[in-house]
Amino acid sequence: MAFFLVKTHPWENSLPAQSDLSLDKGDVVLVESENGTETGIIEDISAEKKTSRNKITEKEQGALRILRKANLRDLTVIKQFRKKEKEALEICRREVKRTQLPMKVMNCTYSFDGGSITFAFTAEGRVDFRDLVKNLSRIFQRSIRLHQIGARDEARKEGGYGICGRELCCIRFKGDLPSISSEMAKAQQIIRRGSERISGVCGRLMCCLAYEADQYQESLGKMPLVGSELKVREGIGQVKEVNALTGEIKLELSDKSVVKINLKDL
Repeated sequence: MAFFLVKTHPWENSLPAQSDLSLDKGDVVLVESENGTETGIIEDISAEKKTSRNKITEKEQGALRILRKANLRDLTVIKQFRKKEKEALEICRREVKRTQLPMKVMNCTYSFDGGSITFAFTAEGRVDFRDLVKNLSRIFQRSIRLHQIGARDEARKEGGYGICGRELCCIRFKGDLPSISSEMAKAQQIIRRGSERISGVCGRLMCCLAYEADQYQESLGKMPLVGSELKVREGIGQVKEVNALTGEIKLELSDKSVVKINLKDL
């Protein structure tokens, strides 16, 4: 019995599944999910259960059941649906434009049995798309599912490279995308650079801010708070600035002069 991570939609996380089948990374498989029979791609394989995520819900654990590896006939059916998806995407975008809904349709996929179509979209807030679903169901004569994704999910689907010159973190690292907060940028003392300098191609804070967030928080916890007072050899001074990376503390004395000391010298 081997454990697999299977991706069924370009914009969603891979989901865990287990099977006795002999499968390799990159294989196309047919899986049974709550939405019916769908196409999936093996993204990772292991002899023991492990994922890039710390927690997997019970719902996710039983979300997929691998039916079989896609054969030549299956691949032909999948190829035919891929062509239909382009047409369906244009029709959906046309309906959204006609109804003036505040949403951007990014992608769509047919289920393998052709019984349902899933559309992925982005929007600034909640969108009442009930009438859109009714119209699309009438047009396609199939079950319609709309799935709202975030800006980072959109970037993951579209791909690209960051300002570091490397492939986007959301693509390189599988699983749930971490929650990035401005506190991480503050702890690393780069918030002053401005949002355009610490934002990724998705317009949100860069994922890499999470890499060393814990280490910075730990280092800052050992340093005095900005605004507090410290007694040093030169006198009593107010902490104006701290550097978690170097351990340097900048103090302003009563005569307005500024001295720099290191944490290890306190």
